[in-house]
Amino acid sequence: MNVVIVGAGMAGTMLAIRLARRGHRVDLVERRADPRATDGPEAASISVGLSERGRAALRDIGLLDKALAAAVPMRGRIVHHGGRVTHQPYGTDDTQVLHAVRRHDLNITLLDAAEADPRVRLWFGHRVTGLAGDEVWTPARTFAADLVVGADGAYSTVRTHLHRQVRAELHVTHLDWGYREFTIPAVDRPEALHVWPGRRGLVVAHPNPDGSLTGTVFLPFDGDTGFQGLRDPARAGAFLAEEFGDLSELVPDLVTQFLAQEPGSLVSVRTAPWRHDRVVLVGDAAHAVFPFYGQGMNAAFEDCAVLEACLAEHATGDALAAFEARRRPHTDVLADLSARNFVELRDRVRSPVFLARKRIDFELGRLIPGWRTLYAMISHSTLPYGDALARARRQDRLLGGLAGLGGVALLAAARRKRSGGC
Repeated sequence: MNVVIVGAGMAGTMLAIRLARRGHRVDLVERRADPRATDGPEAASISVGLSERGRAALRDIGLLDKALAAAVPMRGRIVHHGGRVTHQPYGTDDTQVLHAVRRHDLNITLLDAAEADPRVRLWFGHRVTGLAGDEVWTPARTFAADLVVGADGAYSTVRTHLHRQVRAELHVTHLDWGYREFTIPAVDRPEALHVWPGRRGLVVAHPNPDGSLTGTVFLPFDGDTGFQGLRDPARAGAFLAEEFGDLSELVPDLVTQFLAQEPGSLVSVRTAPWRHDRVVLVGDAAHAVFPFYGQGMNAAFEDCAVLEACLAEHATGDALAAFEARRRPHTDVLADLSARNFVELRDRVRSPVFLARKRIDFELGRLIPGWRTLYAMISHSTLPYGDALARARRQDRLLGGLAGLGGVALLAAARRKRSGGC
C-alpha cells in the first residue's frame, strides 16, 4: 500500500515508522524545511512530558532507550507559593514518573529512524495544495496514495480539504490565556515539574539535561495584568515579582526574556468525522487539546498504534472507521480533562483541601489493590482515557460511601457517649 502522510512532526514520523515496518511504502510530506538542518528557534524548542502512553509507543518501535537517554525524569511536582516550596509526588513508587524530553530532539530521533527505512521517503519544503482519495498535490509534485493521513497539526491543511468532501463538524476553541517561554538557570531538585501557581497567572517549568528548566508563563491576553497590559519593563517586572515570588530571584533576566517574544495561543480542536474515503486525521489534526494534562504528544503516539492495529485487522475503509470509533470517544474525554487540569494547576495545587485529598488517594493506593488516582491512570498507564475517567468516578462514589459510613459511625458513637453507653 502507498501511504502519504502529511506532516513530519511527532505523529507523522511515528506513524511512518510503524507503517513502513508493516511493509507499506510511505511518503512523508512536510511544508517546512528539514529541522535537522537548523540551529534556529526550533532547535531550542520546549520540553514536553513523556508519559507511559508515549513510552509504550516508542518501546514498540525500539526507540525508547534512545529517547530516555536524553530525557530527565520528573518524579512529581514542586510547587512554589508564598515563599514556600512543597513537593507533590506523582505516585507511590518509581514506576509512576514522567520524563521531560525536548520536542525538537525527539522529532529528530524519529526522523532519523524513518529515513533509515528504505520504504520511507522524506519530502521537506512541499506544501500540500489539494488532495483526492488517491492523490496528494503540491506545487512541485503529485503523490499517488492508497491512504492519506493528515498529521499536520491543529490547523491541518488535510482537514480543510477533507471537510470540502464530506459534511463535517469542527469546533476550534482558543483559550483566552496565552503563553510565553523562557529559560531558568540550573536549580536544586531538577527531577520534577516546577509550578508557580499565582492568583492571576501560572508558570510551569520542565527540567532539561543540563539542570536548567524551560519555563512557560501563562497569562490572560487582555487586561492590566495580561500580556497586553504588561508591555512596560517596570510594570512587567513588578507584576512577575509579586505574582511568582522566587521566580524573579532564580531568573535575573526574567523581564527581558518575558518581553522578547509575542505570546502564543492555546487551542483545542474537536471535529467529526475524522475520515472519509481513504483520508484520515491523527494527532492534533483530529483532536488538539490544551497542554495542561501533558497528553498531546502521548495521545498522538497512541493514535498511531491504534491506527496501525486497525489497518492490520481490516480493509482500509473499515480500518479508518474502526480507528475513529475506538479513539474519538476517549480523546473527547481527554479534551475535557485537559481544560479541567488548567484550573487544577492554576488554583488547586496550593489548596489544603486538594493536598489532603491527594494524601488520602495515596494511602488508599497502598491499602486497596487497584486503587489509582485519575492522574495516575491518565499519565502512568495505557488505560483508555474514557475508561480511566469512569473508573475514577466509581472510586469517588466508593470514597463518598465510605465517608458516609464513617459519619454514621461517628454519630452513633457520639449518641452512645451522651447516653452513657460504651
